Amino acid sequence: MSPTVNERAQTFLQVLRRVFKLAAPYFRSDEKWKARLMFATIVALNLGYVYVAVLGNQWYGRFYDALQNKDAASFWREVGVFGWIAFFNIAVQVLKFYVTQLLQLRWRTWMTREYMSRWMADRTFYHLELARYAGKEGQAPDNPDQRIQEDVQMFTSATMSLSMGLLNAVVTLMSFIGLLWGLSGNFSFTFSGTTYQVVGAMVWIALAYSIVGTAITHFIGRPLIGINFRQQRYEADFRHHLMRVREYSEAVALDHGEKVERAQLDTRFGNVLRNYLLLIKQQKNLVTFTSFFGQAAVIFPFLVAGQQYFGGAFQLGHLMQIGSAFGKVQESLSWFVDNYDSLAVWRATADRLSSFDEGMTAHAARPETLERAPAAALSTQDLSVALPNGTPLLSGAALSVQPGDSVLVQGPSGSGKSTLFRAFAGIWPFSKGRLEVPEDVAFMPQRPYVPDGKLRDALTYPNPSTDFSDDQLRQALADALLPDLVARLDDSDAWGQKLSGGEQQRLAIARVLLKKPRWIFADEISSALDAPAERTLYQRLAGMVREKGGAMVSIAHRAAVGEFHTQRWTLVPEAEGAPARYRVEVVPGSAGSA
Repeated sequence: MSPTVNERAQTFLQVLRRVFKLAAPYFRSDEKWKARLMFATIVALNLGYVYVAVLGNQWYGRFYDALQNKDAASFWREVGVFGWIAFFNIAVQVLKFYVTQLLQLRWRTWMTREYMSRWMADRTFYHLELARYAGKEGQAPDNPDQRIQEDVQMFTSATMSLSMGLLNAVVTLMSFIGLLWGLSGNFSFTFSGTTYQVVGAMVWIALAYSIVGTAITHFIGRPLIGINFRQQRYEADFRHHLMRVREYSEAVALDHGEKVERAQLDTRFGNVLRNYLLLIKQQKNLVTFTSFFGQAAVIFPFLVAGQQYFGGAFQLGHLMQIGSAFGKVQESLSWFVDNYDSLAVWRATADRLSSFDEGMTAHAARPETLERAPAAALSTQDLSVALPNGTPLLSGAALSVQPGDSVLVQGPSGSGKSTLFRAFAGIWPFSKGRLEVPEDVAFMPQRPYVPDGKLRDALTYPNPSTDFSDDQLRQALADALLPDLVARLDDSDAWGQKLSGGEQQRLAIARVLLKKPRWIFADEISSALDAPAERTLYQRLAGMVREKGGAMVSIAHRAAVGEFHTQRWTLVPEAEGAPARYRVEVVPGSAGSA
């Protein structure tokens, strides 16, 4: 069923509100006065551009009259006038281009930094990805990297271009419609023996011409909005998978997964091509009509006014003024026709940015269900932890770790051991209850993040390397059994790909040995190490926290790790019908016998 006029009006207003919500913050920011001044300058330059166009229209009349009358003196005088008009026209266009691009750049810079700040704040980047994995698409915009890098650039560029184009069209219409009305005179025609006269006929003809063209354009081009939206998503999905293949190149190569990954890439690229083919077909139809519409507009006013000219009603200059003024009025009224394709891309971009903005806003407004408080020890009261899809893992857990304790967490794969650690760290949004956490804590994930760049920066991440001396850095590498890296602190490389899994784990341990936290939460930090290295490094970590009066809580499957812990938590499956899938069984005493 086709949407009603009221539904279309509501949709149009929603789009305007969405765009205003995206655009307004910059013009209210701490840069608002510079932004407003630059915007006002662009508006003034657009008005100046239209004024020059009006002068040009008047010049047309005088110039062609001089040609028709073979008036050499007037001809050369008008050539000189044209030089001044052309000079001011060029000056206005160059200045308008420069100020517009500068405002667009400053606007993009502000929006990009604002979105990056909101995306990185309060672990929004992590929680939005969790929502995606849980299938909550409305709360989880896809490809946030593309939205920050590409969509912001497209939105600011298109908004400036389209808004100034619309302003220019409105001002041009207001400037030329009166001129065209005066030039049109009275148009008479006979129908059924009766003669009718139409005042300002060329204005009404231009209006009718543009309304018909706009309606047909909207009918042909309406599908472009959805097609452009999907095209941006498919392009981003394809690029994202290419990045993942590069990131996991070694694992793919070892698994001989080239065929599978190629098939995945072909599938994503196939989506790009199929949708792009639809885009081309739809654009072809639109370009066919708009090209015909534009070409017809060139000759149309002469066809209408030609009869009066040949009848001697006015001179050639007057006819040329009518043609020029009609072209300006028709062009202004047909702004929608000429910019439909750009409007479709802009609308799709605004929709993508709006969903991203709304996702981050919803995340920021979410209620905190886990009460956290600093304390000298770790303790939980009525702690419940669930998966992103709502499946409960733990319910009502009461756990405690005191300074001097060392706890080994064990349980079946998928039972929620790592998720429990994420709740302790305060990054898991699907948890509730009360949690008291000590300060000076290091959380060590299963897969450490190793940034590209200098080794010293990878070693001290996320702290700046200037916080530590070179001797401290070298000692940490040596203590973590990485003697080959001691002399490479200033080498730059893609360390996440350069180092083996075991070396990356040892580098993560080196970070902890360097920073010397009181408490350590270690999640399978020795899974890629041989037994002697595992024993040596656990001894050093356990000795460090014992010396500092802290505690260590570890997740590990190897029984040998148990000797470094004094108690064990085991995640045990609950009986069917229980409020959660697992419960934590606390076994005091040495965990070495596990």
